[in-house]
Amino acid sequence: MKRFGMVIGIRPERVEDYKRLHAAVWPAVLEQLRRSHVRDFTIYLREPEMLLFSHFVYVGEDFEADWAAMAADPQTQAWWAVCSPCQQPLASRAEGEHWAAMQEVFHMD
Repeated sequence: MKRFGMVIGIRPERVEDYKRLHAAVWPAVLEQLRRSHVRDFTIYLREPEMLLFSHFVYVGEDFEADWAAMAADPQTQAWWAVCSPCQQPLASRAEGEHWAAMQEVFHMD
């Protein structure tokens, strides 16, 4: 098991669109997340800074393979195509990242 935290900006004019999309995430996208061993997935919004913070737990054995399977899924690709225009990736993100990875510095069970 591994926990992940990520951050990305959100375009102010697209906040309501993003909330509407995530109030009714497509069932096929949720199922692909489950098949890719993602659990306890949460996205938080911080205004007025216009930041999204996501947290999830990965419970699989091969993160790279599971993430590649998710990225190859046509329904997930379609979902990302409607969500990505709402987002504003951080300039400080690592090469190849859309959401910027964060370092875990504390956790309490």
